[in-house]
Amino acid sequence: MLDVVEIFVSINGEGTHAGQLAVFVRFKGCNLSCSYCDTRWANEKNAKCTQMTVKEIYDHICTTGINCVTITGGEPLHREGISELLSLLACDGRFYTEIETNGSIPLEPFSNIENRPAFTMDYKLPSSGMEKFMYTDNFYCLDKTDTVKFVAGSYQDLLRAKEIIDKYDLCQRCNVYISPVFGKIEPAYIVEFMKEHKMNKTVLQLQLHKIIWDPDMKGV
Repeated sequence: MLDVVEIFVSINGEGTHAGQLAVFVRFKGCNLSCSYCDTRWANEKNAKCTQMTVKEIYDHICTTGINCVTITGGEPLHREGISELLSLLACDGRFYTEIETNGSIPLEPFSNIENRPAFTMDYKLPSSGMEKFMYTDNFYCLDKTDTVKFVAGSYQDLLRAKEIIDKYDLCQRCNVYISPVFGKIEPAYIVEFMKEHKMNKTVLQLQLHKIIWDPDMKGV
């Protein structure tokens, strides 16, 4: 059984499919605790959830008529049984599946799934308080279908993001996005940093769902 806190249809607020409809499956719990976490409510031990089997989750996804699936959390790769769900979705040729992961869980065991999901992997920058947990070997599992996302809240975060991008040649490996910590740093400031440092192929990303709806609204 998997602890599901939300299943809903909305648009992807970020990533390579931003603006497209997707069915979101959000799992309870996370092994990290970022300073700026916007889904902390889903990570609490007493968070309200529904226990569902892999088949029940898959069947619900099928009923939506939406063929883009975003698996998120919390940290979904930390959930026992997630490989079974990913394999089931992969076997169904209708679905494009993306899984959002926090960068601390090894990706290699999930890379061997045939028609594996696209990974959107965070690299936690210094202001998150979680950088020490980053598993950098994951970078070698990524390809052009995948994304590394940096959430920056300060100039020091931006410097560190550039250092990691350059060190691991990420723009040649995968898609690279930088997002502002909502309310902490202005997007224009990030643009100026990108211009100053000639950050070709790096994409500034704004969270559409926080622009369209109230930033604290659930189910969007």
